Amino acid sequence: MIRKTFIVTDETGIHARPSTILVNSVSKLDSEVKIIHDGKEVNLKSILGILSLGMEYGYEFDIVVNGSDEVNVLETLEETLLREGIAEIKN
Repeated sequence: MIRKTFIVTDETGIHARPSTILVNSVSKLDSEVKIIHDGKEVNLKSILGILSLGMEYGYEFDIVVNGSDEVNVLETLEETLLREGIAEIKN
C-alpha cells in the first residue's frame, strides 16, 4: 500500500470534468484506489464518489493505492493530476 497527499490547484475544484479524467486514468488498472478527504474515503473509480467529497481549490486529499500495480497507478495519477492542472503534490 502506498499513500500520497495532494492539494487541489484547479480554481473550480474537483468537479465533473476532473473527476471523469481521474476515473478514466485508473479504471482499467488492477489496484484498489481510494481518495480520502476530510475523513471520508471513496473509490477513485467512482465519479459520484469523488464528487461527493466536494473538494474545492486549496483542499488537501490523499490517494491510497493497494495492489500489484500500485506504483504504476500512483505514477499515472500524479502525471494526470499535474498535466491537467487538477492538483499538485504536497511537499
